[in-house]
Amino acid sequence: MALSLRLDPLVEARIEQEAHRLGISKSDFVRDAIERVLGMKNPYDLLREARSGTPMGAVDTSEATGDRFKARLRAQRSA
Repeated sequence: MALSLRLDPLVEARIEQEAHRLGISKSDFVRDAIERVLGMKNPYDLLREARSGTPMGAVDTSEATGDRFKARLRAQRSA
């Protein structure tokens, strides 16, 4: 669902700055902030889950990422 709202230029600049610093889009930044305010995402629970030692998500996602990245770059250059 799309949502449109007007922001103070200083607030928008701060959002853009923080999103850039975190390496995420402004939409992702705002979405995350809203989820935390609404109690849908609790940073403490996420930290506890990460420290639990149990696998989160697909276990093999971080394997060979460098090789896959190089292959994608080569494919873009050859296109």
